[in-house]
Amino acid sequence: MLFDGRGLCMTSESLRSKQPPPLLNGEVQMINVEDSIVINRPIEEVFAYVSDLTNAPEWQTGLIEVRKTTAEPLGIGTQFTFVRKFLGRKLEASNEFTVYKPNEIVTFKTTSGPIAVEASYLFGTELQGTRVTCKIEMKPEGFSKLAEPLIAASVRREMSAEFAYLKDLLESWAAESLAK
Repeated sequence: MLFDGRGLCMTSESLRSKQPPPLLNGEVQMINVEDSIVINRPIEEVFAYVSDLTNAPEWQTGLIEVRKTTAEPLGIGTQFTFVRKFLGRKLEASNEFTVYKPNEIVTFKTTSGPIAVEASYLFGTELQGTRVTCKIEMKPEGFSKLAEPLIAASVRREMSAEFAYLKDLLESWAAESLAK
């Protein structure tokens, strides 16, 4: 994955053409960030933990709180409200699952909040365990457009650190279970 000087993801298409990401009135339309990690745990366990967004504050440092606001089991239409500290500000927003395929993918998009976000966690089995890939697409609007390069760099940094923590967390739980 390559990023331009503003911390924005460069697509393979834009790299081949040596063109910057698409512009709208001189500004980038979307922030795209992607990262992945392999966790030495079964796919069912990793999917169950990651797809239940109420677990996210345990491994995402910027999340203060996540509340599930629908009563049904996890699936398409499940909604959450979350409070996140981002760039020194407390932000509250809501999201909804738009795709939910157990042990494959969960996708959600914001339904309220200061930035339009769509994010996916994709899961795959590998020899070493489970590969988790996170893809985030953000469309800053209003005041957040001014901080676009800072937002992109911050999300990329946080995602990498949080994935490393998620790996350590889930693998240490497995080690603790074996020690008992």
